[in-house]
Amino acid sequence: MATLPTPPLSGSSATLTESEILSWLRGLADAAVRAVHPANLLPAELPLPPDGRTVVIGAGKAAAAMAVALERAWLARQPEAPLEGLVVTRYGHGPEESDATCQRIEVLEASHPMPDGLSEEAARRMLEAVETLGEDDLVIALISGGGSALMSLPAPGISMTDKQALNQALLRCGAPIREINTVRRHLSAIKGGRLAAAAHPAQVLTWLISDVPGDDPTLIASGPTLPDASSPADALGILMRHGIEIPDNVRHHLETTSRAPAPDDPGFSRDRSRVLARACDALEAARMAAEESDIAVRVLGDDLEGEARDLGRAQGGLALSSQVGLERPLLLLSGGETSVTVRGDGRGGRNVEYLLGLFEALNGAPGIHALAIDTDGIDGSEDNAGALFAASDQARAERLGLDPDAFLSRNDAYTFFQALDRLIVTGPTRTNVNDFRAILILPRTP
Repeated sequence: MATLPTPPLSGSSATLTESEILSWLRGLADAAVRAVHPANLLPAELPLPPDGRTVVIGAGKAAAAMAVALERAWLARQPEAPLEGLVVTRYGHGPEESDATCQRIEVLEASHPMPDGLSEEAARRMLEAVETLGEDDLVIALISGGGSALMSLPAPGISMTDKQALNQALLRCGAPIREINTVRRHLSAIKGGRLAAAAHPAQVLTWLISDVPGDDPTLIASGPTLPDASSPADALGILMRHGIEIPDNVRHHLETTSRAPAPDDPGFSRDRSRVLARACDALEAARMAAEESDIAVRVLGDDLEGEARDLGRAQGGLALSSQVGLERPLLLLSGGETSVTVRGDGRGGRNVEYLLGLFEALNGAPGIHALAIDTDGIDGSEDNAGALFAASDQARAERLGLDPDAFLSRNDAYTFFQALDRLIVTGPTRTNVNDFRAILILPRTP
């Protein structure tokens, strides 16, 4: 739990150094991530063994940690019951060194955010693992963010190259995750409930860690085990609305293919799903930690979307207005998943781009400090989880000749915060509820 050092941070008497304040913000982020780690979530969900087989499948950045937590609890409580299966996670996100390798659940690794051949192999193997099951068997699906790319099997007539190109175009144009995953579902042979349909008549239990604003289970990893309310026409409309070039075979597929299993499909009548962790859980853990340190907290929302830099600028304006007349330290918390429209060739990620927009808006205002990370430990495709900054970093940036607007124009926020030595590098956290943002506002001293 994050704990502020002595003296307590209150009113104008605060004498904490900037280093102590930034360390506290880091501790706050750590508390948020711990609250949504699979090791703390799965054991309580363990079902009784069925009369037949129990097959575990899964995909996402948290898949390995979920598999480890499930198998550990299973072997402790019912070691004689059969358990088998496989999950796929991102390269480098396999079991931690401190964890014993899964004995019964195989852990595969593949590419993210762009799928590769191993993503396709993992998807094919999962379909093969469930397609011979019967009514007495049970499937446990461990689904978390990132699963769309990691478990990628193109629909008939669609190539992996087609999917990669469209995925890249959607990411670069700043499309929200709801739209990206709608397209993914209708170009897939496994998403949009198709994996569960292959497993029926076995019962399918789906446990999810949500990385999508609003926590719609069908959007997490594009819903491989959940029925789909959208249509191929919806996917086609999204591509057209963003002006993305549509290959003839993709257009033909979306215009002629049948839809994925719908919510009223009777095959799903015995299936159950549960979201185990979401952004609001991480924010709640941070809120509790902050209030223990006698800090007022305002949660701005756990599902904020939009352009990362624009949200940063908007929250910067809110922080400045909130400081007027402030008598007690105030923490602004938010989560969700912003977008970045790529216009330059710099290095970045949505959290550092958000933070640079915030930095620009604050313009060195005293007493305001901030942090933004992706809870999976990887911001975009770089090696950092995010970054943080102190109020005095504006003066340091000016001395170093760092112009925030110039770095934003080329989407180079990573390099900006690297120059200030403010990047946060955690490595994979093996969970994923998307962005965590915290702005600490201190009362202005006379």
